[in-house]
Order: sequence, then structure tokens, then C-alpha cells
Amino acid sequence: QVELVQSGGGTVQAGGSLTLSCGASAHILSEYRMGWFRHVPGKEREGLAVLETEGYANYRDDVVKDRFTVSKDNEKRLFYLQLNYLRPQDTAMYYCAAEPRPAWLERPGYSDPATFRYRGQGTQVTVSS
Repeated sequence: QVELVQSGGGTVQAGGSLTLSCGASAHILSEYRMGWFRHVPGKEREGLAVLETEGYANYRDDVVKDRFTVSKDNEKRLFYLQLNYLRPQDTAMYYCAAEPRPAWLERPGYSDPATFRYRGQGTQVTVSS
């Protein structure tokens, strides 16, 4: 059973910052690829970033990389998405996601976390102008 429990989110003014958290077991954090994606109703799910088991991150593109940061704290069993310089168009439901890491997969590049097998319950981020 893979359980991802999200917290954080809320409403922030444009230009502000938020930190989203995703709680998971120690096993999940160490053995699974962890990612974040977002969804606006009526639009496609949009992958943002993946934190690989080795500890490095892959971002969808430089636009995401310039403003968002993924990280984890193994002691606290939390996976994070730091959102900076938020814009109204960042308003969405944000999800953390997890995918088992195959043993044969070496140094993977970016994979869309919206396709990962497990996801959290989602948390709303609203950015006001």
C-alpha cells in the first residue's frame, strides 16, 4: 500500500511563495521516483518535476526549474515542492506522485509524473493578481 498524504497550499498573492509537502514512508522516499504535477479542470495534467532516488532532480523545462524546487527530508519523511514567484496562471490543484524505480533504469531523464502509478489527494494553490 502506497500512501501519499499532502499538506500545504492555499491562496497567495502574485509574486509570493508556497511550500507543498507530501508525506510518505521511508521506503517510498528511498526507493521510488517522486514527482509533482498540477491540474486545472478542463486542461491536461502538467508535469513539473521528478526527484530521482539518487537525489537529483529533473524538471520539465527551464521555466519550471527557474521558479520551482523539489526536495525531500528523509528524517521527516516528507517530499517538498517549493513554489516561488507565483503567477495567477500557476493556480491549479497540485499532486505529488510516486513510481517504483526499476532496477534496470540508470540515470533517468525527465519523466512525466502525471503518469506515475501513485498520487496524493491533491492540494489547491490559488494565486491572486
